[in-house]
Amino acid sequence: MIRAQGWRLFRLAGIPIHIHPSWLVVLALASLLFQQQFAGNLVAGFCTALLLFISVLLHELGHSLVALQLGVKVNSITLFMLGGVASVERDPPTPMGAFAVAAAGPLVSLALALLLFLSIHPLSHGLQPLPVAAQIAEELAQLNLVLALFNLLPGLPLDGGQIIKALVWQFSGSREKGVRIATFSGQILAWTAILAGAYLFFKGGSFSSIWLMLLGWFGLGASRNQLQLLALQRALQQLQVKDAAGRRLRVLEPAASLRKLSEMRLANDSPRPDWVLLCEAGRWQGYVDDEPLKAIPVQRWDQERLGDHQKPLAELASIAENAPLWQAVLALEKSAQGRLLVLSPAGLPTATLERSDLSEAVLRRLSLRLPQQLLEQARRQGGYPMGLSLAPIAESVAALPEVRAASGQGSARG
Repeated sequence: MIRAQGWRLFRLAGIPIHIHPSWLVVLALASLLFQQQFAGNLVAGFCTALLLFISVLLHELGHSLVALQLGVKVNSITLFMLGGVASVERDPPTPMGAFAVAAAGPLVSLALALLLFLSIHPLSHGLQPLPVAAQIAEELAQLNLVLALFNLLPGLPLDGGQIIKALVWQFSGSREKGVRIATFSGQILAWTAILAGAYLFFKGGSFSSIWLMLLGWFGLGASRNQLQLLALQRALQQLQVKDAAGRRLRVLEPAASLRKLSEMRLANDSPRPDWVLLCEAGRWQGYVDDEPLKAIPVQRWDQERLGDHQKPLAELASIAENAPLWQAVLALEKSAQGRLLVLSPAGLPTATLERSDLSEAVLRRLSLRLPQQLLEQARRQGGYPMGLSLAPIAESVAALPEVRAASGQGSARG
């Protein structure tokens, strides 16, 4: 899922339309380049550049309208320096749905190319010929044809790569296998573009060679991001809560005094103190926080019992130890305490889970290790180390067709 960036202009078919600041730079450069096609006519060059981006917008709108028909929410369409991108909430639920969404954009571009080609003759040979308009139509027809054919190249993040992903998904039954094959194909295309662009640059140094290298570099970055996303998604799906759980809890008896709680806090003066659960004769009674220490005079701490100030365990956000880790990430986002109580299959407290615990388990699965001081700092702050937020990744896992179709994924409450 791609987040919208840039300025919001308007809504089209209920979809917010954004432009990235880089789009303005490319619009200006494209206008200057196109004016050469019109004997230095800057107005004609600007109109051609603007209409080209409108064509790109219609291309993305084609994807978006089909996605909406399949029940997939479209967050926005953003125009940026390399074209446009539609931000959708999730993949379509079926491979053929994904195929339809991917194919819609190139079909729109092909239809625009056909209409523009058909308009050339009336514009140039009508009762009042408009030669400049005909020339613009011819230029845009060719560009839309190139846009359609370029996007049909078989590699992610292009539409052709999405089509490859959908077809492999359809015939293999594995969406992830489709993503991997389409990503590998995209890497080959990206390196081809970079090498071809470099060759053309050293041969003549044209702007198109630089643009080709830039597209290849963008493609490599997109492929790398896709593989990283896959690895994180798999880790959050395969790991269970018990694989990451820590033990930031203490157990006391309800008959213990407030003095006992105070002594325990003084012995471990942490900015994020452990939860204190109350248990008597093997039965969990509740939990107690530090509010009584603040509200009751010190002179009465020896007489006051923790059981008189206990709160029900149900108030603590909790999750089953066999739940997948992505559910824990989402539950943590809803937890006011930034911590979850981990429950056994019998519903009994066994451990706790924090964002730092999650991060360490995921990084360990990916064979990555962060310095211990970074993990400790994240633990004190109750956040993810180095700003690594797993929430968007967990949201993308929750939106996967295979996850949405599955049931009984575990339980969480907050």
